[in-house]
Amino acid sequence: MNQNYEKYYVPAQSPWPIVGAIAMFLIAVGAGLTVMQASSEASGAQYVLYLGLAILFYMLFSWFKNVIEESHQGLYSAQMDRSFRQGMSWFIFSEVMFFMAFFGALFYARMISVPWLGGAGNNAMTNEVLWPTFDAVWPLLTTPAGETTQAMGWQGLPLINTLILLTSSVTIHFAHVAMENNKRGALKVFLSMTVVLGAIFLGLQAYEYMHAYQDLGLTLDAGVYGNTFFLLTGFHGMHVTLGTIILLVVLLRIFKGHFTSDKHFAFQAAAWYWHFVDVVWLCLFVFVYVL
Repeated sequence: MNQNYEKYYVPAQSPWPIVGAIAMFLIAVGAGLTVMQASSEASGAQYVLYLGLAILFYMLFSWFKNVIEESHQGLYSAQMDRSFRQGMSWFIFSEVMFFMAFFGALFYARMISVPWLGGAGNNAMTNEVLWPTFDAVWPLLTTPAGETTQAMGWQGLPLINTLILLTSSVTIHFAHVAMENNKRGALKVFLSMTVVLGAIFLGLQAYEYMHAYQDLGLTLDAGVYGNTFFLLTGFHGMHVTLGTIILLVVLLRIFKGHFTSDKHFAFQAAAWYWHFVDVVWLCLFVFVYVL
C-alpha cells in the first residue's frame, strides 16, 4: 500500500461524468424523436440515439479503466473501500426508488384512475361526462384513438425470461462462493454462464418487443397499458444491459488474474447489482404480466 494514501485517496478531476451526461442527453433526445416517427425532425433520430449509446459505452469502459488502474497502483485504502461500499449501497437504493416511482404510476393508473373513470363510488357523473363508453377493466386494450390492442401474456417468453434471470442469480451466487474459496476455474465457469444468460435475456426481450409491435399492436403509444408496459420493461432491460456489461468487465479482469479471495469488491458490487435487477424483474413479472 502506498503510504501516501493510507487514509484516503482523492482522484484528479475526471471528464467522464460530463461525458456521461452528454451521452444520456443524446440518448433521451434520440429515443424521443425515434418514437415520434411522424415528425419530420425524426429522420436522423436513430443516428442521434446510436451516437449517444456509443458515447455511453466509451465513457463506461474508459471510467472502468481509470478505476482499475488506480486500484492496481495501490491508491485505495480501507477507508476508500468503505466509501465504495457505501456508494454502491446508495446507488442501488436510488435505483429501488426509481423503479418504485414507475410501480407507483402503475398502481395509480390501475387502482385509482381506471375505477374513477369507470364511475366507481361517487364518480358516476364523472363517467357520464368524460367517457360514457369507458370499460373499467385492466389491462386497458383500447387506445385513445379507438384502436384495439392485445395484452402481453405471462406464458411463453416472459416466463422463460423469468427462469433465465432466476438461474443467473444462482450462477452468480456460485461464482461468488468460488471467488471466496479461491476456486478460479469454477469462478470463470459460473460467471461466464451469468453473462451468457444476461445476453440471452436481452435477446429474448428484443424479440418480445418485435412480437408486441408486429403481432399484438402493443406499442408505446397504445394507451396507459402500453406506456407502463414498455417503460417498466424497457428501463429494466436497460439495467440488465448495464449489469451484463459490468459482469463482462469483471469476467475479463478475472481472466487476467485480478481479484483475490479477500479483495474483490468490484465483483461483489456487480453481484449486488445483478441480484437487484433480478428482484425487480420478479416484481415486474407479477404486477405487469400476471396480475
